[in-house]
Amino acid sequence: MTTTTNVRMRQGLGERAMGWVFLTPSFAFMAVIALFPVLYAIGISLYRIRGFRREPVGLDNYLRVLSDSGFYNAVGNTLVFTVTSVALEFAIGMAFALIMHQAFVGRGLTRAVILVPWVIPTAVAAQVWRYMFDRNPGFVNAVLGTDINWLRDPTWTMVAIISADVWKTAPFVALLLLAGLQTIPKDYYEAAKVDGAGAVQRFSHITLPLLRPAIVVALLFRTVDALRMFDFAYVFAGYSNSVATLSVYAQRFLVADPKPGYANALSTVTFVVVMLVGLAFISRMGRHMVGDVARKERR
Repeated sequence: MTTTTNVRMRQGLGERAMGWVFLTPSFAFMAVIALFPVLYAIGISLYRIRGFRREPVGLDNYLRVLSDSGFYNAVGNTLVFTVTSVALEFAIGMAFALIMHQAFVGRGLTRAVILVPWVIPTAVAAQVWRYMFDRNPGFVNAVLGTDINWLRDPTWTMVAIISADVWKTAPFVALLLLAGLQTIPKDYYEAAKVDGAGAVQRFSHITLPLLRPAIVVALLFRTVDALRMFDFAYVFAGYSNSVATLSVYAQRFLVADPKPGYANALSTVTFVVVMLVGLAFISRMGRHMVGDVARKERR
């Protein structure tokens, strides 16, 4: 028995080693492609660049970031946008996913209509929504019966940006959640109905727990994407500090007020923030998956 186990272990190790041999070139290529821009940005952030002159300044650009009120304003705008948009996209995406998961006449057409906003290029969607929110022609004001200057008041501009982003990206969240819903066995729902569980009980005790991995993935993708959002904020307000996100604020020092060293320091800080948030989500997802496996083994 022991000899057989040792032979299997050696075979398994050999297969895993062979797998790493085949995967290593791909991983190395991906690492070079992904890491080179990051390392290059970090290198540039250690210089003060004026025209063709480079002056090493060490961590001065990062110290300037920490004392820059515009940076903290961009952080606040980014957090407001991220928390609000992701929460709304999750709620609307869940509703869309539950609708698309039902069996009814015209389900295919309904799915296509719901997913249309997601396939529209973001820059195009941003231009269209900016035109609708503009006071001339004032399409949104006409529909709502209001007279709001959406593109001049910072608070309403942020509301407009979030609304446009939710319209654009909620279908993507719905698609991820729908994929998770389709993995839940129907037998669970049938057994719950036999036991007298209502729709709310089935949703809270069956759907949500079993959908948790898909929920974590959807929130991970949307949170990371929202933290680096650029398109809507730039199209709606340009480089205005009132609603500038981290990406827009960094872009400002590359184009409008060229300071490449400082811009790359801002980009590096943004990258670190996004990476930490992503790692936190991945760590949490891993703990949930381990816990689910352990519960299944106990059963």
